[in-house]
Amino acid sequence: MQIQLIGLTEIPLVNEGDNLQELILKSANLQGITLDDGDILVVAETLISKAEGNFIDLESMVPSTKAMDLAEKTGKDPKLVEAIIQESTEIIRVGPDFIVSETKHGFICANAGIDESNVDEGKATPIPINPDKSALQLRNNLENSTQKDLAVIISDTQGRPFREGAVGVAIGVSGINSLWNRQGEIDLYGRELQTTQIAVADELAASASLIMGQVDEGIPVVIIKEYNSFNNLRNVVDGAKSLIRPKKFDAFR
Repeated sequence: MQIQLIGLTEIPLVNEGDNLQELILKSANLQGITLDDGDILVVAETLISKAEGNFIDLESMVPSTKAMDLAEKTGKDPKLVEAIIQESTEIIRVGPDFIVSETKHGFICANAGIDESNVDEGKATPIPINPDKSALQLRNNLENSTQKDLAVIISDTQGRPFREGAVGVAIGVSGINSLWNRQGEIDLYGRELQTTQIAVADELAASASLIMGQVDEGIPVVIIKEYNSFNNLRNVVDGAKSLIRPKKFDAFR
């Protein structure tokens, strides 16, 4: 059993209004890559936000009293803190150099998912307005062009409670289930699994993150080939929302 990860290296810097489907197919063609049934494309969220014109002008931010207070506690730029507040529905935890919040989408992450890397000076990219919708539109466009059954995962890099370091996670999904419910299956010792759910979209996003990198690698799209559970997980309706644990079941808030 194996999967293949292929980074697309020929995608230029993206501007608002650029056609991502055309850029992806052109890059794949330049690298001699064809899209096949069952391929999964993992796309960096910054690429989506740039193409959709979803920017934050940090220079125009006017910090509120709350932002100034949080900036003093965290050592962050008050303008960035104001942007975090505006992109959040709840500030959950504040530390010497971090602000953990719940975004408008329901994600729990640092800095409301705002990214200052790989964008022009003085600007930042928030999480796409509707990542599942963005994933669906891109998948539809790619499938219409290739006549292949594909999946699209929009990935972000986020930290995790109780563990150091950041990993790739799925914030938008179209074409496969985000969760794989394996309840009722039998393990190697003949025992029936009772509660096991696998965050398969997160696992795929994390694997692609190894290729994408975080700095100047310039690989915002990774194609995953030969994932043999694609057909079992095929789903063209649901998105990444199923990965969000309801607040009433969140033992840490």
